[in-house]
Amino acid sequence: MLALRKSTERGLANHGWLKSFHTFSFASYRDPREQGFSDLLVINDDRVAPAKGFGQHPHRDMEIFSYVLEGALEHRDSLGTGSVIRPGDVQLMSAGRGVTHSEFNHSAEAPVHFLQIWIVPSQHGAEPRYQQQHFSAEDKRGRLRLIISPDGADGSLSVRQDARVYAGLLDGDESARLELAADRYAYVHVARGSVSLNGQALVEGDGVRVRNEQVLTLSQGQDAEVLVFDLRPHELPGMA
Repeated sequence: MLALRKSTERGLANHGWLKSFHTFSFASYRDPREQGFSDLLVINDDRVAPAKGFGQHPHRDMEIFSYVLEGALEHRDSLGTGSVIRPGDVQLMSAGRGVTHSEFNHSAEAPVHFLQIWIVPSQHGAEPRYQQQHFSAEDKRGRLRLIISPDGADGSLSVRQDARVYAGLLDGDESARLELAADRYAYVHVARGSVSLNGQALVEGDGVRVRNEQVLTLSQGQDAEVLVFDLRPHELPGMA
């Protein structure tokens, strides 16, 4: 079963320097029907003006990853990490027992467009850690490339949860297929472009809750970039 969450139904926060679409409830945007899905708590679609960003702020007991679509994002944290994240890069910060960080547009001239995604961890109070890995366009072209997994399989980043994240680029006749175990949920997010999921037409910003489906087929892409989350079979984050 596919349950569509239309792009136009998302929450919007427009602060001038920041335009952020919220797939799930976040900050001042609250929708009792949209409190996350399985262990997936947040998908924020952020566009940040040149030289602007989020000042130093704390997190704990959350797996937070950033996926840059355009521009460059500058990251600094209390672990001593400093990096610039560009398209193709995936950054994963495991906040554990506590970490502070800042994220700014690295450019003084061009905006940055990125997704920030939160996954609820399976353990609390763990050691904070930072990971970053580049996945080339060729590696994602016409397929779903594993970018995050519990065990760091195939060069993916390691997350503290029973969750796997795949990224794919699809255009024209390209198609990609993912088989799910019988007892799994999934969530599909279209980062940009348009694509068909099991015959359901999707556009940029759309999301789909997937239940009781064992095969996902993405096709008919038009400059599409897609993230697919393979998740535990329960409804809300934080539930056993």
